[in-house]
Amino acid sequence: MRNGPGILLHVHAGSLALRPWRFVAAALVLAFAPVQAQAPADIRIALVIGNAAYPAPAQLANPANDARAMADTLQQLGFSVIELRDGSKARMVEAIAQARERLQDKRGVGLLYYAGHGVQLDFHNFMVPVDARIARAADVAQQTVSLGVVIDAFKSAGTRMNILVLDACRDNPFSDKASAKGLAPMDAPPGTFLAYATAPGNVAADGDEASANGLYTGYLLEELKKPTARIEDVFKRVRYHVLKKSRGRQVPWESTSLEDDFVFNHGVAIAPRPEVADRERSFAQQKAEWDRIKDSDRFDDFHAFLVKYPSGLISDLAQFRLNSLQKIAIVAQADSHGVADLVYSLRDGDRTELIYKNGLTGVVFRTTTSVTKKVGPDLFEDAAPGTGTIVVNQAGFVFKDVFGEYDPPWSVVPGSEFSVGKRASIRSVHTSPGGAKQWMDVDSRIVAREKITTPLGVVDTFKVDVNASFQSGNRTKYSFWFEPGWGYPVRMVIELRERTSGAPTILVREVTARSRRS
Repeated sequence: MRNGPGILLHVHAGSLALRPWRFVAAALVLAFAPVQAQAPADIRIALVIGNAAYPAPAQLANPANDARAMADTLQQLGFSVIELRDGSKARMVEAIAQARERLQDKRGVGLLYYAGHGVQLDFHNFMVPVDARIARAADVAQQTVSLGVVIDAFKSAGTRMNILVLDACRDNPFSDKASAKGLAPMDAPPGTFLAYATAPGNVAADGDEASANGLYTGYLLEELKKPTARIEDVFKRVRYHVLKKSRGRQVPWESTSLEDDFVFNHGVAIAPRPEVADRERSFAQQKAEWDRIKDSDRFDDFHAFLVKYPSGLISDLAQFRLNSLQKIAIVAQADSHGVADLVYSLRDGDRTELIYKNGLTGVVFRTTTSVTKKVGPDLFEDAAPGTGTIVVNQAGFVFKDVFGEYDPPWSVVPGSEFSVGKRASIRSVHTSPGGAKQWMDVDSRIVAREKITTPLGVVDTFKVDVNASFQSGNRTKYSFWFEPGWGYPVRMVIELRERTSGAPTILVREVTARSRRS
C-alpha cells in the first residue's frame, strides 16, 4: 500500500488504516503556509515504530505515546511517515519493506525511530516485536527484527542519508535469558547518523504514564520543533538535558558518518557557514561568556552554556567541565574488539620511549624518553629532553606545547572519547614563546579504526586527523593514532606549511616502548 506525499500511514497492532482527515489537514497546511514552509526538496521517509503492549511483566508505559508524537512531529517537518504501533514481527518487516519501496532510487533521507524493547546479541542489535517470546539466545534471531535489516533496506534503496534513533535501551526481562543489557556499540555505516537513548550496554528510563513520553523522546520532541534544528545540535542538546534530568544515570550516545549537515526544519532558511568576520564576532562572544564561568563549580553554568552553544567553538571543553561536575553512573561496555576503555587517559608516572624521523626521508634524528607528571588537579606535564614540554588535561586538551600557549586549550581527541565520526571545531588564542598573539582554528575528527604496525608491534588504534589554521596563514596538519586507554599516541605525523613558502615540513614520531605506573 503506497501513500502520496504528506499522507501519514498508520499501522496499529496488525491492521493498516488510512486516516482520510489527514488529506484535509495537509491541504490546509499547504494552502496557508508561507513560501519558506513548503515541502523540502529532498524525499524524506520516516518509519516510526512504538512497541508497548508486551505480555506482562515486559509491558512499557510510553512507546506508543512516543511513536504517536514523533510521527506527528516528523510529518510537520516534511517527512512522509509510516507509523506502526504495537507491531508483530511480520508487521515490522512489512513496514520496513514499505519504507524501502518509497525510498527506492530517490536519493532521499530515510529515518527510523524505534521505541520499545531492544536486545543485543553478539554485538548485533535487535528490535523486539510485541509477539516475541524470548526464552533463550536462539530465539533472538528468530523472533526479533535486526537493526541491520533496516540499515540494509535503506542502503538498497539508495538513500543519500540515514538517521536511526533508538529509544530502545529499556531495562527488559529478556537480558538475563538471551542477551546483554542495553544495546551494543556500533560505528555508524556510511552516510548514517545513529542515536541511542543512552550509552551502549546501559538502560534508559521509560518514564511513567503521567509523563506521556519517555525521558529521551520527550526532550527530542522539544528540540525537533525549534527553528533551524541542525541534526548535530538537536542531539547534543537532548544529551545535555537528559544528563541533567537523570543526574548522570542516563547519557545519550551518538555515532555519525555524515559528511553533510541536515536541518529538520525543512522550510526555514538557515545561514551559510559564517564568514571570517562573523566567526571572529561569534568567538569573541562565546569566549567572553566562557571566561565568566570557566572557574565555576556549578553544573548549571556549563549546562546553560552548552544549550546555547551546542556546537560552539568552546563546547568540547564545556562538555568536559560538565561531566566533571556530574557523576556519571553508566558502565562502559566492551566493544566487538574487547575494548571498554574508550577514553583518552593519562596517568602520573607514565614513561614513553620515542623516536623522531624526517617524514620525507625516513631518517631518525632523535630518540628520547617522555615522562608524564601530574602538576594540578587535572593537569599533566609531559616532558622529553630535546623536544620540550606539553601541558594537557585528562581529556586531551592542550594548554601549552613547544609552539606556545592556548586560551582556551584545544582538543586532541574530539569529545575526549574514541568513537569513529566524532568531530570538533575549536578556536583558540595562540600566544607564541615571544608573546605574539593570533587566533588558531582547529578542526578535528576521528576518521577510522586502524590496525597499524609500529615498533610496539601491531596495534589496534583510532586515527584522529587535526587541521590547524593560524591567523598568519600558516597551517599545521596532525595525524594521531591512539590506542584506547592511553593518552600518548603510538604514532604522530605533523605536517607544517608556512604561508610564505608553502613547502611542507613533515615530522614523524613513534613510540618504541612504554611503561605505566600502577
